[in-house]
Amino acid sequence: MIDEQTDKPRSSFWKELPILLGVAILVAVLVRAFVLQTFFIPSPSMENTLMIDDRVLVNKLVYDFRSPQRGEVIVFKAPVEWSGNPDGEDFIKRVIGVGGDRVVCCDPEGRLVVNGTPLDEPYIYSVDGQRDKPADQEFDVVVPPGRLWVMGDHRSASGDSLEHWQQSGQNITAATIPEDQVVGRAFTVFWPVDRATWLTVPEPFDRIPEP
Repeated sequence: MIDEQTDKPRSSFWKELPILLGVAILVAVLVRAFVLQTFFIPSPSMENTLMIDDRVLVNKLVYDFRSPQRGEVIVFKAPVEWSGNPDGEDFIKRVIGVGGDRVVCCDPEGRLVVNGTPLDEPYIYSVDGQRDKPADQEFDVVVPPGRLWVMGDHRSASGDSLEHWQQSGQNITAATIPEDQVVGRAFTVFWPVDRATWLTVPEPFDRIPEP
């Protein structure tokens, strides 16, 4: 009796290999285009949450089903006014306020206030016992519908909504990001291995009420 499983010519593997490689490449391209993508961190604007040369994994599909939420770390296509690059550039920041939110600096304890509730921000950059202020000047804004107020965790080194609110003469549209320019949510640091961690939403955001 002939065993059909072992009687297959060995040469068929080499004939099928290009097809298998082609399928693998196609799957990788589709995943990168529509589901997951890796990004590296080129600047200190999100320290100490994200350090220069960290690699993060970004979920590009999640916002097809819902809007970004407060506290999430997002990658977005920066406006030319933010990046100075007419070809486009990806930025990574934390969402502080979503459409309809009122964001104010600051309460008597120096905290941002979102929809009337002070926001404790344990992730803000600190080194040698010195911690960035949540903001370097007072402001009181209402985020337009469909837009996001975003800030870096390293506030003193971040070109974010507050900086562009200042530079634009307090133009809230120029200071915020449209939701349709969000690439996806950064949900984990995967490299270097000794810094691997999940990028979860900090607990203080759970206390922020709807506007």
